[in-house]
Amino acid sequence: MLPSPVTSIPSSPIEVETGETTTIAAVTAAMTISSTTAPTTPRVSSSSLLQQAAKKKRSRSSKVIHGIRSAFRSFPILTPACRFPTGVTGASGPHGHIHGASRITGTLYGPRRSRISFAIQENPKSIPMLVLELGVPTGKLLQEIGSGLARIALECEKKVGKTKLLDEPTWTMFCNGRKTGYGAKRDPNEVDLNVMQLLHSVSMGVAVLPSSSDSQEQMDGELTYMRAFFDRVTGSRDSETFYMVNPETNMGPDLSIFFIRL
Repeated sequence: MLPSPVTSIPSSPIEVETGETTTIAAVTAAMTISSTTAPTTPRVSSSSLLQQAAKKKRSRSSKVIHGIRSAFRSFPILTPACRFPTGVTGASGPHGHIHGASRITGTLYGPRRSRISFAIQENPKSIPMLVLELGVPTGKLLQEIGSGLARIALECEKKVGKTKLLDEPTWTMFCNGRKTGYGAKRDPNEVDLNVMQLLHSVSMGVAVLPSSSDSQEQMDGELTYMRAFFDRVTGSRDSETFYMVNPETNMGPDLSIFFIRL
């Protein structure tokens, strides 16, 4: 009796043609791991998100600012149109003359402790076209003019008729914003003509005239005068201004006299 052939049972449950063997447990474990393991997602920290949001916000704000600047640069450059009055700012032409004004001779004179008078002449040798007596002592007004810029405003009310401005008889006087009394127009008298005759060769200056033996004149003090060229500016039929310009500095008028009819 021939012995039956012995069939060899492989020790491993699976035999591959290449000779490499893999256990069922290993295959099963590999399948389990591959089925349960999910792809990992990278984490993004909250701080990085805040930084990105801040960067976006800064970029947007910079774009807005840049747009506003571009808009302003496209606007035309405008030149201010406001101008100051020519006489007040001292904007004058050669020899201190105000453009568009007529030049006259003005004289402030009177006893030092008595009222001062203001005379207007076309030239130093002509008869005064206006003599106005002001309600302020001569010494006080000259002292105020010497300390700086003095402004005298003479106001009157409008009346029915066609009276010229400088022909008005009475005025309310303000000196540097303070009411100081009244001004009254009068015809040149003997004293006025005598002063004008003594000063016919004087174009400008401040001095004291020789006093007479009159006791009243001695009580009122020496007769003091101040003469200069004035620029007459006519604003309207109800306003005129006389500007006295200092020819030495040409920095503006030392004295301005305003005639206003309200």
